[in-house]
Amino acid sequence: MTDQLQRFIFDDYQIRGEIARAHNSFNEIIKKHDYSPEVANIVGELLIATSLLTATLKFAGKIAVQLQGDGPLNLAVINANQDQELRGTARIAGETQGLSFKQLIGKGHLMITVTPDNGERYQGIVELSKDSLSECLEDYFAQSEQLPTRIILHASSADKPQAAGLLLQTLPAVHEDHNEQFQHVSALASTVKEEELYTLENEELLHRLYHQETVRLFDATPITFKCSCSQERCLSSLASIAPEEILEMLKEKGAIDMRCEYCATDYHFEVDDLKILLTDPHNTQH
Repeated sequence: MTDQLQRFIFDDYQIRGEIARAHNSFNEIIKKHDYSPEVANIVGELLIATSLLTATLKFAGKIAVQLQGDGPLNLAVINANQDQELRGTARIAGETQGLSFKQLIGKGHLMITVTPDNGERYQGIVELSKDSLSECLEDYFAQSEQLPTRIILHASSADKPQAAGLLLQTLPAVHEDHNEQFQHVSALASTVKEEELYTLENEELLHRLYHQETVRLFDATPITFKCSCSQERCLSSLASIAPEEILEMLKEKGAIDMRCEYCATDYHFEVDDLKILLTDPHNTQH
């Protein structure tokens, strides 16, 4: 199915929602990495969560959603922009198979960093004290935004990678029974099955959940995997190293090899490729 995010609202309630599905992008992120199923599934959930969060922001810019802890999965991060172009990676230090979300992360934090094209960068941080990524994100919205939010995330790397999720969030309430309404639609959302999120068209999925409600779907936005690495960016990174250190590396290994930790693309530089860095005394400007 097409990777996409689609927004919806309830006409009779002050509640908005989003459905995201990103099977292909999930596969692109994990296919060149030797992640255990447990790690891959968290990366898939984080991918969907970031897509859902990006859609809640009305800005042009970038967002990074990061899990950082003292467990064997000490870092997982997804980067995205307002066009739903995403990439991600994970860092592992220890055995991860058979571990739960809390066991994988250990003690740590969820960090959401928003960098607008115009405006100041800001960051929200919440302790990872819950048993799942969904619950941690709901805790984040409760603490930092004071917005009741329900998030459902699923990802599976077995056989063919699949990742999908659903978000419900209150708008400024105008009815006394608003809390009751939000609890009602949240309870119905909790009945959705993992396979339904993976395979059903959004219209059918929402009809199954809310056939007694009036739900309005907006146009879908494509979700794509896109890594920003390039040979030029690698050279720019090398430009921060003193020429004598670059020469020492070349003397030791004959060339410099770099790998993008997001997409696992390899870049190979020999001495001819690095002449500008070795001869220009102002190389840090390139």
